[in-house]
Amino acid sequence: MHAKNKNIILTGDRPTGKLHIGHFAGSLKRRVELQNSGAFDEVYIMIADAQALTDNADNPEKIRANVTEVALDYLACGLDPSKSTPFIQSQIPELTELAFYYMNLVTVARLQRNPTVKAEILARNFEASIPVGFFTYPISQTADITAFDATVVPVGEDQLPMIEQAREIVRSFNSIYGNTLVEPKELLPENSVCGRLPGTDGKAKMSKSLGNCIYLSDSPDEIKSKVMNMYTDPNHLRVEDKGDTKDNPVFIYLSAFADDGHFARYLPEYENLAALKAHYERGGLGDVKVKKFLNNVMNEILEPIRLRRIEWEKRLPEVYEILKKGSLKARETAAGTADRVKAALKINYFC
Repeated sequence: MHAKNKNIILTGDRPTGKLHIGHFAGSLKRRVELQNSGAFDEVYIMIADAQALTDNADNPEKIRANVTEVALDYLACGLDPSKSTPFIQSQIPELTELAFYYMNLVTVARLQRNPTVKAEILARNFEASIPVGFFTYPISQTADITAFDATVVPVGEDQLPMIEQAREIVRSFNSIYGNTLVEPKELLPENSVCGRLPGTDGKAKMSKSLGNCIYLSDSPDEIKSKVMNMYTDPNHLRVEDKGDTKDNPVFIYLSAFADDGHFARYLPEYENLAALKAHYERGGLGDVKVKKFLNNVMNEILEPIRLRRIEWEKRLPEVYEILKKGSLKARETAAGTADRVKAALKINYFC
């Protein structure tokens, strides 16, 4: 039987590049708050290198290099190895073992209907040439979640179909083999804007290949350049023109990051974001002024992260040791779950 009455979080990222402010707004900031809240017995944070290989199989060096980058970003944002367990997915072979058993509980048709899988296949132009590992992502994610008896999985709205499929697999397993696995619940961002931060070019998603990200490690000059060149309302050509704030990336970023304190410090003629939006919408407010304010906000938020990251970069052996220790602890937990699952499946022959 699984551990009862424990609150356990599992979350993580694919190491396909340095982390950007979309990651910070959507999950990293909240992770640090949850880690420090004292509300959770265990917090597991996975660097999903094995999952990243499903669509980067021809470039393992990229994934290997980015494991370090993601770990540095985690530590720079305030993830504390004494309160959280960061680990590397590929170092936990039990995750693959669990996924193999769960495959028998899911049909190909059900995977094909998963909206998240459909969207990701389209985004990567896989069409008819979908790698099997990528196609079965909902199953491997279920293995990741259940291996640690995670009760809570912080996700954006686009990932909700994955959590629902994980619950289906858990229910199916438990109904056939007895109450063995924990059914997870999703935890959505408190600020809904944070879950859907667009790229600086106005495209729906930030992407390294599109060059539309502000990275957590960017210098002040890089941040300024990216903010001042951000896409805004294409119809707001002159200062006196009425402007749209709803689909305007500059205002979406301000909704995600700016608070009343930022206005008091950098733009005291406006009480808050609502007042700034109202002025922009009625006309008489130029993009440059709004972008300068956003640049100040972004630099205030990112400067301490950038400085901590520089310090951690000088202590790489310590970073590797943190990942090694976390992976050993995570493997011990996952092995316990795998033993439970094999007992339920009646394949624990020599125990």
